[in-house]
Amino acid sequence: MSHPDSARRTAGSPRPLVPVLAVVGVGLIGGSFAAALRRAGQVGEVWGVGRQAASLEQARKLGLIERAVSLEEAARADLVLMAVPVGATRSTLEGLAPYLGPDTIVTDAGSTKADVVRAAREALGGRIGQFVPGHPIAGSEQSGPAAAFPDLYRGRTVILTPLDENPPAAVRLVEQAWSTCGAEIRTMRPDEHDTVLASVSHVPHLLAFAYMTQVLGAADAGLRLDLAGSGFRDFTRIAGGSPDMWRDIFLANRDAMMQETAAVRRALDAFEQAMRQGDAAGLQAMLEAVSTSRRAWRAGQPSPDTNE
Repeated sequence: MSHPDSARRTAGSPRPLVPVLAVVGVGLIGGSFAAALRRAGQVGEVWGVGRQAASLEQARKLGLIERAVSLEEAARADLVLMAVPVGATRSTLEGLAPYLGPDTIVTDAGSTKADVVRAAREALGGRIGQFVPGHPIAGSEQSGPAAAFPDLYRGRTVILTPLDENPPAAVRLVEQAWSTCGAEIRTMRPDEHDTVLASVSHVPHLLAFAYMTQVLGAADAGLRLDLAGSGFRDFTRIAGGSPDMWRDIFLANRDAMMQETAAVRRALDAFEQAMRQGDAAGLQAMLEAVSTSRRAWRAGQPSPDTNE
């Protein structure tokens, strides 16, 4: 696809991987993607789409985007990244679909995939091959354009769940874009993705929210918070994430999450039973098994400050 603006920007220099990138939702995720590609010299121009003009203007002043555009205009970019809550996937794609350029590739950063694929099929119909689903396993409880930084994806995993209808060139473009950001690519089926992520990402966030609910509901909640230390801080950090985003994730992936929360209840029951019975040996064995496994997990690597 030819874009005069990007042609002017890249005149006399090699054509970038993405001549024109459109980011729908220029916050931490979308803004960091744009910043990483820009630093690598692999994007010509970045367009931003969003609901709040002030946020888009902030993104422009920070150098994350050149200008704000409509979904209609964004549909003519070479690559469109949808960094929106998963519940907004269908409406966003419906806004893009009537204007989608024949060579435009669309991808997403949603934390669930089966529902995203269903929404994409409904919105795009016969043009579903232009949509390559993805999920970067990176983030923070921080949000907005000011939170974006180009190293967010360095050394992190990005999961792609390509569709049978995707041309190899479309998948390759999305893979190369994320690799340029420093990410490692893994390919999975949408249902496999949702089952695994329910366990290691979605349920931990639900537990953090639930635990904070219990603490805040206590009659002496103020005293508890005054005395809370590093364990409380570390365990509840992810409860500071976006309510809109996590509401959508919990509902979209509820079947897998309910299976996982049932398993968590069984684990809690086992610990409670050991305490109730005064079973020091049994409790010690469970604690040692978990402690050893946790220490061995990614041994030597710093704990990432993530909020997937």
